[in-house]
Amino acid sequence: MTEDVQKHSVHTLVFRSLKRTHDMFVADHAKPVSLDETSHKVKMAAKLRADYSAVLHMPVLKEGKDRPLGSNMHGNQNYLQPGDDPEYLITGTHAYPSGPGVALTADTQIHRNPSEGGVHAMALALPPSQARLDASRTAASVGDIHRHAGGAERSHASHSHAMSLLEGGGTKNSSLVARKAPTMPKPQWHAPWKLFRVISGHLGWVRSIAVEPGNQWFVTGAGDRTIKIWDLASGKLKLSLTGHISTVRGVAVSTRSPYLFSCGEDKQVKCWDLEYNKVIRHYHGHLSAVYDLDLHPTIDVLVTCSRDATARVWDIRSKANVHTLSGHTNTVATVRCQAAEPQIITGSHDSTIRLWDLIAGKTRATLTNHKKSVRALALHPRQYTLASGSADNIKQWTFPDGNFIQNLSGHNAIINAMAVNSDGVLVSGADNGTIHLWDWRTGYNFQRIHAAVQPGSLDSESGIFACMFDHSESRLITAEADKTIKVYKEDDTATEESHPINWKPEILKRKRF
Repeated sequence: MTEDVQKHSVHTLVFRSLKRTHDMFVADHAKPVSLDETSHKVKMAAKLRADYSAVLHMPVLKEGKDRPLGSNMHGNQNYLQPGDDPEYLITGTHAYPSGPGVALTADTQIHRNPSEGGVHAMALALPPSQARLDASRTAASVGDIHRHAGGAERSHASHSHAMSLLEGGGTKNSSLVARKAPTMPKPQWHAPWKLFRVISGHLGWVRSIAVEPGNQWFVTGAGDRTIKIWDLASGKLKLSLTGHISTVRGVAVSTRSPYLFSCGEDKQVKCWDLEYNKVIRHYHGHLSAVYDLDLHPTIDVLVTCSRDATARVWDIRSKANVHTLSGHTNTVATVRCQAAEPQIITGSHDSTIRLWDLIAGKTRATLTNHKKSVRALALHPRQYTLASGSADNIKQWTFPDGNFIQNLSGHNAIINAMAVNSDGVLVSGADNGTIHLWDWRTGYNFQRIHAAVQPGSLDSESGIFACMFDHSESRLITAEADKTIKVYKEDDTATEESHPINWKPEILKRKRF
């Protein structure tokens, strides 16, 4: 039998609630507990014994007086000063150790630290130590590195750039040497690039470009699901290939066989035989859109990367999935291959770059310096270096370990594509349609281009999705969001006098991240 629950009036319930609230907050829990002097002394004594027992007998310089470390630290002046105790003696650290038959006088009985002026005088009189010489030599070599290194992110001169180096020697006097602040070396002059040709024909965004090894024609893939082959000299359409059922995101032409490879958002990777203009192989395995692909320069291997956060290594002939390179945590946007180690480099929307060991199928190194998605990579054709493009910065790295060189700052947009030629011209193309050209060695931005969109297009359709130099490196081809392919060439009439470098030797502010 259930008991009847006692019913209370609303008035009673409200007052009970008020009482509970009052009881809960009557004590101010944020108020510190009052200090108990006895327990605090015990605590401090235990802490001193535990942490400083080895040096409790030694004095410390405190406001001009020697004071034992074990003294009360809270204002109680009930300890003896060293001079107050006639028997006070410091063992083991005395400035004048007592020898046999040597009596301590009133002056030598108490340990006194040498004055600061005396220390300096002693330091100047002594010959330079090997450690000091090594330190000064190291500092100079670091200065040389900073002076001659490629330009990093530049800033205005800091007020505190004057550094002083203290040199002591038997014959040399001490001097304060103002070291010159490191400056950006003068960049190499490059001729400006100008728009040479605009090619229309695609019915969607042009997403990818590849130039064939003979430099006679080039290939583009677009959002209209077609692959088009164009004559490089005239810009005329030679052939259209259909077969993909979604945007074609990557194309590559083999240097070792008459094959063209393509990949797209339909998860398909296709191999086209250019003698018959037909698909002869499919590479199945990716679970989502395939965003980029690249061919290994020396072995018959194809590497693709996808929105499924993996890159896959394929044997071209057998269609076998040799490795699945997993480790990225988001879309892998770009992949590059080279003959030397690391043979595969990937950039991802997880803001990292990974260097891969092709034989083991594992990561050699992960570069985590970028803060935003890495959508573009460019390998220097002659140097053993790499550039990576992101919305925060363009960064340069050395192989094989991925050591950071410098930042190229100023292209404040989402960088979708990059290319570099043998003359050291780095091109970055961005989502807003701007192209920046940089001197590779110094990171100097020598030209900025924003070409007009195709007539009939919206201004918002200004965007660069891919860019590439042809094999002669005299033409720059860009794939754009206004459905055109634009071809640029160097201005033959430009000279260093007519287009001088607008360069000032600014103070370097080197960013190490």
